[in-house]
Amino acid sequence: MEICRQNESLEIRELDPFLAELLRQIPDSVNTKNSPAAEERLLSAPAEAKETEFRSEWKLYVVPELRRLFQSSTETVRQDLEQLHCTKKPFANCTLKIPLAHADAWLNALNQARLAIAASYNFTEHELADHFRSPFGNRRDLGLFQVNFYGFLQEFILREIPACTDEG
Repeated sequence: MEICRQNESLEIRELDPFLAELLRQIPDSVNTKNSPAAEERLLSAPAEAKETEFRSEWKLYVVPELRRLFQSSTETVRQDLEQLHCTKKPFANCTLKIPLAHADAWLNALNQARLAIAASYNFTEHELADHFRSPFGNRRDLGLFQVNFYGFLQEFILREIPACTDEG
């Protein structure tokens, strides 16, 4: 896998089928309907439970806008991921081109996915910091790999954003 900036896009080249599938899972990973822990993590109130009025206003005014922002970002990522339906050769490496204009949406969706997966599996800080854990023994191990892979992609996008704003 090679990641680079090419004109007005970020490209992930020579993307093997396994990593392409992990990318395709980003939109589904942010779906919190089956995980109350993920829902709570993504939409957590910024105040203690005793501050009922503040929490009520947060839920009324902020949460709907957060949901709209999350959905919009996820939809942008879903559309960009349409490129990964490689039909030319089975198991062929693919290239994903992310327009620089979509960088914020990708950062948002990747962050949502990381938070939702981490909350769903109740990962500890130690597990999240263990970047050498392998191999995959179960779905939980794969989830930890996803969290780290998505974090790696976020880091790359964040490194490229200053270069984008310097030029424009």
